[in-house]
Amino acid sequence: MDIFTDRSRVERLEIVDTGRRRRFSDAEKIRIVEESLSAPRMASATARKHSIAVPMLFAWRKAYREGRLGNEAAAFYPVRVDEVGAHAGDGGVPPEPPENGSVSPVEIVLRNGRRMLVRSDIAPVALGRLLDVVER
Repeated sequence: MDIFTDRSRVERLEIVDTGRRRRFSDAEKIRIVEESLSAPRMASATARKHSIAVPMLFAWRKAYREGRLGNEAAAFYPVRVDEVGAHAGDGGVPPEPPENGSVSPVEIVLRNGRRMLVRSDIAPVALGRLLDVVER
């Protein structure tokens, strides 16, 4: 058997995958990171779903936390309201703010586990700045 007898078997060789690295935009990275943060223990499942390595996702998460992922800061923060302080007899309706002008404290729990206690009359701009600083 020589090179000329096997020629009819292989006529054409196609390269389907070149092994090039995929490029993700910052918006795609942010979307994937936020999906992985949507529930506890979602990193591996999210990485598998998007066919990326888990260490890559953790690197993106770190960049996201440090504000290095994309140029825009988040405009909205996910919020969950707990009915812990509501009275059982009033159907879970939170009480009205006091008429005497006093303010009540509000506890904010961030994604990174940190807690903030702020006044309920804090300006939204000031609260946004505080959240950005505390999340870093």
